[in-house]
Parts: sequence; C-alpha cells; structure tokens
Amino acid sequence: MSFTPGIGEILVILVLVLVLFGGRKIPQLAKDLGSGIREFKKSLSGESAEIQSPAEPEESVASTRPRRRKAAATRTRRS
Repeated sequence: MSFTPGIGEILVILVLVLVLFGGRKIPQLAKDLGSGIREFKKSLSGESAEIQSPAEPEESVASTRPRRRKAAATRTRRS
C-alpha cells in the first residue's frame, strides 16, 4: 500500500512551509537548493577528471587556521 498525497495534503504542506520560512526566504532557499544540486552533479562528473589529472596540492588546513592561545597553566586561584 503506497501513500500518494492529495491536493489537500500538498496545500497543508505548502502553507506550513510558508508559515515556517516566510515569503521572503522561500526564493532564497530554492536558489540555494538548485545551486547545491548543480554543484553535486559537477562533483560527480568531475570526479573522474580529478583522478586522471591531479590538481595542485592545496595548502594544509593547519597553516590557514589561526592559532589558538593556550590557557595559562600557572594561574593561581584566589581563596
């Protein structure tokens, strides 16, 4: 037994999406979803090209991250 949503269920879902995200946010969400799907398809088709001709090695992640300051180990507690 499969569930196929009817017109009423689709309208309820659309109204809930409109209430949750608002009218201004929905076009931006659709645009972001479309660009994400496009990038995903590019990565799938470009995967074999990367294996055949490797790109220049990227900089290590550690060198691009800002260094964190270590907490002073010799802090004294005031009693």
